[in-house]
This record gives sequence, structure tokens and C-alpha cells, in this order.
Amino acid sequence: MPYTHQGQHYSIQTPVVSIAVNKLNVIVKDQKGSHLFEFTDRNESKAFLNLLCQA
Repeated sequence: MPYTHQGQHYSIQTPVVSIAVNKLNVIVKDQKGSHLFEFTDRNESKAFLNLLCQA
């Protein structure tokens, strides 16, 4: 499923197996593997997580 967050396009396949968070980094593990998303601000990473939870 494609997501757009602040002009960036992310592709994450369902089902999501796990999500790991470390302040500015979010790792999403789906059926195709792990994807690392790096952010420059904690608020951006929180907003991205909120987007994932709402979908």
C-alpha cells in the first residue's frame, strides 16, 4: 500500500509484521522484508507512525 508523507512516497505491503521505533528511525517489517525510514525530527516520525496506524 503506498503512503505519502510530507512529499515522500513510501510503499509498504500488508500485512505488517512488526514496527520498531528509535526516536528518528522507524523500521517496518512487511511480507517483502524490512524497510528503514529515517526522519530528521521526532515529530515527523510520530506523524508517520500515526499515518501507519490510521491506514
